[in-house]
Amino acid sequence: MTLQPNNRKNGLSNQNFPYTHTTAKTAVSTLKRTVKIALTGIALIFGANAYAAECAAGKTLKEGILTIATGNPAYFPWVMDNDPASGNGFEAAVAYAVAEQMGFAKENVEWTSASFDESIQPGAKNFDFNLQQFSITEEREKVVDFSKPYYSAAMAVLVRKSAVDNGAEATVTSLKELKWGIDANTTALKMLQDNIQPNSDPLLYDDNVNVTEAMKANQIDAALFDLPTALYLGAVVLDDGVVLGQFPADRSETPDQFGLLMEEGNELKACVDEAIDAITANGTLAGIESEWLQQTTGVPLIK
Repeated sequence: MTLQPNNRKNGLSNQNFPYTHTTAKTAVSTLKRTVKIALTGIALIFGANAYAAECAAGKTLKEGILTIATGNPAYFPWVMDNDPASGNGFEAAVAYAVAEQMGFAKENVEWTSASFDESIQPGAKNFDFNLQQFSITEEREKVVDFSKPYYSAAMAVLVRKSAVDNGAEATVTSLKELKWGIDANTTALKMLQDNIQPNSDPLLYDDNVNVTEAMKANQIDAALFDLPTALYLGAVVLDDGVVLGQFPADRSETPDQFGLLMEEGNELKACVDEAIDAITANGTLAGIESEWLQQTTGVPLIK
């Protein structure tokens, strides 16, 4: 005689248990596949992080620490409140995104400072990489290494309100008539010569601070800066600064591009380049640019 389970005495029947042995096996099988897929995804994530960390192992100045430099002071919108460790500001945020992609947690990032002019000279560095709007140029690449670009900067024209009152407009014809001042250490000089060809020779200065001071003293009418810097100078440094216009990207054969600067021959370069590629591909870099450089919109194109 075959015995049947007496579920009725507990007020239960087989109708309360609709799953058969076959469906139970199917459910278990599905669960196993789901867990396997989840574990595979986790493994890929940790595997990528492990590979990134392995790439940088033994290649930093301090074992297990990524040392990043920027200028002191560092300015808006690149670094907010001169505090790169906060991660606030375009370049501060880029630095931490690159560090994370390379396998360095925020607490394993140390900041230091180095001047712009000092950093582009040959020789040993006190940082693993440095970011403070270094334009990638062939001349500089002879003595230092650069990462792949993390930002392509539009060049913009900064003037004072008096120049606008005197008729300056966002046209090449109008810009030719202005007296220009340029930081001779930047790519702005070539941009000026290629795109504007002013009627008088520009005055050359050794840094952007002196260019701005010359504008304050009415020694020059106009200067070229990357767009975010022009906006900052026009709003904060000059009492009556006006960003007159910006050049479209196709106006120059070699758009100004910023790269992370490293000591020449630095073995870390390949790891940094892979990190730049990764944050570009996954949209992180575009998100950072949108967040911190969104104020750069609305400046007219120079015709």
